[in-house]
Amino acid sequence: MNDLNQCSFIGRLGKEVELRPIGDSSVANFTIACGWKSKDKEGVEWINVSAFGKLADICAQYLVKGSQVYVQGKMKTDKYTKDGVERYSTKIVADNVQFLSKANVQNEAPQATPEEDPAIPF
Repeated sequence: MNDLNQCSFIGRLGKEVELRPIGDSSVANFTIACGWKSKDKEGVEWINVSAFGKLADICAQYLVKGSQVYVQGKMKTDKYTKDGVERYSTKIVADNVQFLSKANVQNEAPQATPEEDPAIPF
């Protein structure tokens, strides 16, 4: 039996995208702030996001701090040990990233359709 592991968020980048090579590909790590409001209070949740391959390269090229994005993907929890203490880190592994706005960006995002380049999630 397969369970559903699917998450969707809309938020703004809290800092610049960090792009790192991994073998013949790359990984982009970034964090988005997702605001919420209830009857009595409001706040922000910080969501860690990782994108891989061509999607990672596109994110690193066009996303900047303050950009609003839609992120869809799977939740993943990593376990690691730091100073002898087991710790956990939860992130979203992005399958789809859509650029909703830009924050004073000099470069224009590509205006390609999925038929022209299926790796560009527009």
